[in-house]
Amino acid sequence: MNAAAGSDGTGRGPGRVVVVTGASGGVGRATARMLAGPGTAIALLARGESGLRAVADEVAAAGGRALPIETDMADFAQVEAAGRRIAAELGPIDVWINNAFSAVFAPFLQISPDEFRRATEVTYLGYVHGTRVALDHMVPLDRGAIVQVGSALAYRSIPLQSAYCGAKHAVAGFTESLRCELLHDRSNVKVTMVHLPAVNTPQFDWLLSRLPRPAQPVPPIYQPEVAARAIVAAAARPNRREYWVGAPTVLTILANRLVPGLLDHYLARTGYRAQQTDRPSDPDRPTNLWRPADGPGQPDQGAHGAFDDRSHPHSPQAWLSRHRRLALALGGVGAVLGAYAWRRR
Repeated sequence: MNAAAGSDGTGRGPGRVVVVTGASGGVGRATARMLAGPGTAIALLARGESGLRAVADEVAAAGGRALPIETDMADFAQVEAAGRRIAAELGPIDVWINNAFSAVFAPFLQISPDEFRRATEVTYLGYVHGTRVALDHMVPLDRGAIVQVGSALAYRSIPLQSAYCGAKHAVAGFTESLRCELLHDRSNVKVTMVHLPAVNTPQFDWLLSRLPRPAQPVPPIYQPEVAARAIVAAAARPNRREYWVGAPTVLTILANRLVPGLLDHYLARTGYRAQQTDRPSDPDRPTNLWRPADGPGQPDQGAHGAFDDRSHPHSPQAWLSRHRRLALALGGVGAVLGAYAWRRR
């Protein structure tokens, strides 16, 4: 049975059970909103109580069924317990979307070993834990789809984000190994990756930072709905190895394959300034490395960060990537018409 069976092509479908980790804010929040609709049950995993409550209300308002579960993805026992609860209350899991992460904005020598380990446990082992639980439920049924939300930084690391970049590289390596094993077993469980560009999410306001000025995504910046559309499409069509979202992601990955040494020097010169705003840092800003920034009594952070006025709501490249056959067909028609016009001259 195809992992997307019953879907309407948007990732939604009658009776579908979808799990979204990191669902309380940012890309996970936008993805849950986009998946929500009549007949879709969504398990929402995150640490933040206020954010989980808010996104559960949004899913319910859209006609979906929400199951919010406070879960630290770094703790396998919590993830395993969440999987059992999802299966018991919602039914067999059709799609599992790994998205939760944490990170530290700082030069490597300013990150303590405990901080680096914690960021790695959430961002890398959280995906490993989520994938293991998803497979424990999917493999016996021989169906399902796992979507790993990645980044251009899984292929091209940048300064000041060593823990995050290392974890995203690890996720890519882990996923490629797992895909080979599933192919060997002739499993109908599919796993795909969605690599994102810079996205306007609350992470820049709540991640631990030791930069002299507030952190920012490296422009060009995209709204989280751009990422969510690609993730939902990947959930509906998980047979592709990976999706690249946004022209900057494509250019970054290809440039790193061609001139990685040149990029090292370029990022050494520009990477520090490009990741900081011109404002002074707020010493009282929340951080979510050890505890959620949207926990009890704290405000819901939502899906969008502080860069709405600088963020793109659409990506032509992402649309073309999701509709490759149509793009190729239109390109072929254009080529035929062009050749015909040239011959008529």
